[in-house]
Parts: sequence; structure tokens; C-alpha cells
Amino acid sequence: MNPINTLFGIQYPIVQAGMVWASGWRLASAVSNAGGLGLIGAGSMYPDVLKHHIQRCKEATNKPFGVNVPLLYPDIDQLINIILEEKVQVVFTSAGNPKTWTPVLKAAGVKVVHVVSSSAFALKSEAAGVDAVVAEGFEAGGHNGREETTTMVLVPAVCEKVKIPVIAAGGIGSGRAMAAAFALGASAVQIGSRFVATPEASSHINFKQAVVNAKEGDTMLSLKKLTPVRLIKNHFYEAVRTAEDKGADINALQTLLGRARAKAGMFEGNMEEGELEIGQVSALIHEIMPAGEVVKQIWTEFEAVRRQLGTNHF
Repeated sequence: MNPINTLFGIQYPIVQAGMVWASGWRLASAVSNAGGLGLIGAGSMYPDVLKHHIQRCKEATNKPFGVNVPLLYPDIDQLINIILEEKVQVVFTSAGNPKTWTPVLKAAGVKVVHVVSSSAFALKSEAAGVDAVVAEGFEAGGHNGREETTTMVLVPAVCEKVKIPVIAAGGIGSGRAMAAAFALGASAVQIGSRFVATPEASSHINFKQAVVNAKEGDTMLSLKKLTPVRLIKNHFYEAVRTAEDKGADINALQTLLGRARAKAGMFEGNMEEGELEIGQVSALIHEIMPAGEVVKQIWTEFEAVRRQLGTNHF
């Protein structure tokens, strides 16, 4: 039995990433209803908004779902309290020290997974008591690792170091890529960008269309002096690149970033001045498709590749 399926009580080892401005209750419940694990992205939510999304998700599915919490946000204690009050069973943490909240969540019976960008962080997460780690490679959208280690290198490196299950992320948007991740030692995959281009994603249609239209080389890792993030090239990205080329310090970049830049782009649809976070795999996404169909398509292709390779190892 697949360890991730067993850990979460799901049918398919496919996790929908908890992305800011995209992963509300509609997307999370649709993925969970299709047999994967849907995640609500708390990074763009105030505590009362998160509570609303959790409650609506409970109404929309009787399948397991979880919440993704970036630990760098200022209201983290309030978000954790909401999660505990609502008895959420699965929490994915990222962008921070897993030692801070893992014991609290585990004491409440929550399954905890931490997102890492290196085997060193994977070991620290395992020592903190998490149930699994997400090894997220350089190809991924959103917040990324400064090391720029690709998924092809990162996943086997992490699998070599830890004893807990490893979920592969970064550049995965198809069953073929999922099969490759399993060949590298992963027990499941976490997929973000492919689920942005779905009707259930809460992101703006302009952003979804930009993802569908993206070609190879249209995204770049940026803002490494702050928190590294992969962006679609637009006017805002060019302004950041110019500032970085001129040696802008952290304060100058923070001023340029300002407030609500990601909301303006991904949620409100400002394609020139907004921050457009997406992964490299956007170049392989060609249509907006219902989330349930995405899960079905990925799993069907994964099974076909497994048969083609003539192995039941995965």
C-alpha cells in the first residue's frame, strides 16, 4: 500500500498544492472528491477567511483535505488556532522552521508535512517530527529554494537522507512526470500550476489564461534577496530584474514589491503590475480543465506509463 495513501486516507497519491490566491475551498474539495488530497492555501487568507473556507470545504466533501500554512506570515498563531478549532486533520507547512508548530499540531492529532528545498532541511523536518516532507525543486512556482536544486536532483537526495515518505514537487503536471518522480523514490506528488488552470481555482481568469499561454522561458526565479519566487515575465518582473541588476538591497526590493502585489496579479487580474507566481511546467499546460478531470488524466497517464515500462514497482 502506498504510504501517502495510507497516511491521509486518499485514493491517489496526488496532492494539490495550497497556493495563494488560487487554492480556496472549491479547488480543495474538487481535488479531494476526485480521490486526491486537496489543500486550502492559507497564505492569502485572514483567520476569519480561512475559517470560512474550512467550513465550506467540509460541506463540499466528506473526503480528507488539508490546509497549507506558510510559516512566515504574521498571523500564524491565529491561523493555527483556527485549524485546531476546526479540527483539520492534515496541515502542510512551508517557508519557516517546522520545529515551531509541528509539536503543537501533532499533539492535536494532526498529520504534518513540511515543504523543503534541500536534504538538510528535510533532515531537520524529520527531526521535528513531521509525518512526511515535500521535496520541492527549482522548477516550482511560488516561493522557492535559494539553492536552485532541480526536482530531478532534489528528490533522490532527500529520499536518500530521510526515512519518512517523500512527496515530489516542482515541474510536475502530468502522469509522465509523476512516474518520473516515483522512479526517483517519491511516494506521491504535489502539483500546483496544473491546478491553477482549472475553473475551481479562485485565481483570476486573466492569470489562468496567462498560465495557458506561457511558453518555455516565460518564468524566472526572482527576488532571491527577499524570498525567492518564480514569476511570469511582465512589467513588474522587469522592474525587479532591473533593480536587482543595479544592486538593489532588501529594503529597495521590499519597497518595489509593496503590498498586495500578488493579489493584484493572481486574484485581481492585473497582468502587468501584478506578481504572477507560477511554475516552469506552465509551458506544458494548454487548457483550462476541471480539477477532477486533471486528477483523472494524471492518474490514467501514470498507470499507462507504468504499464509501458512493464513494472509494478511504483
